Amino acid sequence: MCRHAAYLGPAISLQQFLLDPPHSLYKQSWNAQELVYARLNADGYGFGWFNGQGEPATYTSAMPIWSDSNLPSLAGSLKYPLWVGEVRSATIGSPVHPYNTQPFRDARWLFVHNGYIRKFHEQVRPSITARLLPQIAADIRGNTDSEYLFALLRQIMLDSPDASVPDAMHELFAIVGELAGSEESLLNLILTDGTTLYANRHGINHQPPSLYYTDSDPLFPGGQLVASEAFNPEAGWQRVPEQHVVILQSDTAPVLQAL
Repeated sequence: MCRHAAYLGPAISLQQFLLDPPHSLYKQSWNAQELVYARLNADGYGFGWFNGQGEPATYTSAMPIWSDSNLPSLAGSLKYPLWVGEVRSATIGSPVHPYNTQPFRDARWLFVHNGYIRKFHEQVRPSITARLLPQIAADIRGNTDSEYLFALLRQIMLDSPDASVPDAMHELFAIVGELAGSEESLLNLILTDGTTLYANRHGINHQPPSLYYTDSDPLFPGGQLVASEAFNPEAGWQRVPEQHVVILQSDTAPVLQAL
């Protein structure tokens, strides 16, 4: 289990997104209020953005966010209109390592996952691997269920290029449900191509993790956000319903869609 968040809107500094809010991801790393299966998110952290060429970029570290001496300088220097971030609590069987630290990216997408797939390595991972084309499988560097979910989602979108992202997510969850059987799967994902943000709240055989969204937080004028826990609980954040995806685009109100 982890805590994650994303922002889309006018360009803001990394500090404004990651560090400054009253209940920021930085604070959620040691003081999360709705984290069910852990006390701390101390097993690494990362953030992602899209550079001036429109390409996804990431910074990840296997150390706790509060231990990274580079962060204050980076946070005050980087400024972009989209941010994705995560603080990690590692699942048993997925070691603390830079390769296992999110966000993940390919040439188009940034991706983060909050949750776990029970019995992933022995029951689910082999079947996912068998579904992947070599060029997608070759991109996998770590061993987390999160990275394999990203690979399988990319495979689904490659196989069905005309499918919407929510439809691809629906197919992803159907496959995971079939492979996991009666085991629990918590599957909160954030996916973005730099223009549109998709964030879902979904669980199989278990209640999904918390997730909130807003387009009216005065700390982020003109911006829209999703986060595992509201950054500013007094500022109009709303809970994403279970088995739904929220879709964020600039100059458009958030859209909720059932999965």
